[in-house]
Amino acid sequence: MSLLKTLADNERPSSLASRLRRRRLALFLDLVAPLARPLRILDVGGSEHYWTDIGFQGEPQLEIHLVNLEAPIVTQPGFTGLAGDARDLRQFRDRAFDVVYSNSVIEHVGSFDDQRRMAREIMRVGTRYFVQTPNRYFPIEPHFLFPGFQFLPTAVQARLHYTFKLGWNASVATSLAEAHASVSETRLLTERQVCSLFPGATLYREKVFGLCKSFVAYGGWT
Repeated sequence: MSLLKTLADNERPSSLASRLRRRRLALFLDLVAPLARPLRILDVGGSEHYWTDIGFQGEPQLEIHLVNLEAPIVTQPGFTGLAGDARDLRQFRDRAFDVVYSNSVIEHVGSFDDQRRMAREIMRVGTRYFVQTPNRYFPIEPHFLFPGFQFLPTAVQARLHYTFKLGWNASVATSLAEAHASVSETRLLTERQVCSLFPGATLYREKVFGLCKSFVAYGGWT
């Protein structure tokens, strides 16, 4: 398990997770590079730290708007922190942004109907979108780092989370109720479901040892 934690730790530049993220970001940067400026990007569920780590700060005529349930704190010019619900972005008009970006968020918004609402809002407010989410059928569940965890009954998941230090940050729930709430927050998607949420999208499959670890659905790019 310690090896899995090391491989999955996004804070370690040499980890497998970080290397995969860099590949994914290279694809995104290639798509964004030719776009005309000024450029408005909405990151649904993101942080300023994420963008500054990849060098997206201080570029003239670039705006990055970060929306979370609680408005994130921003310190760099060009960033705006906003409060909002990914499933209901009514504060933004249609096509308000040149690009909508979201990384590992759609699996945390609730039921499949909630995920559908988020997808519709992303496609409504953005001329283009770029959405990443883990593959439900990858053998290692990416949040708890336990083989097949996503296929276990919720009660069994909660008991495991309450009993063992699971996940790359080795967290343990302080009660069964907390464990149940924690494991219920994640609903991983299959390839077919991702394609149904984003009809017509191009699908990038992020692979590890020949197995698909996650998907990126992107659309609106020419």
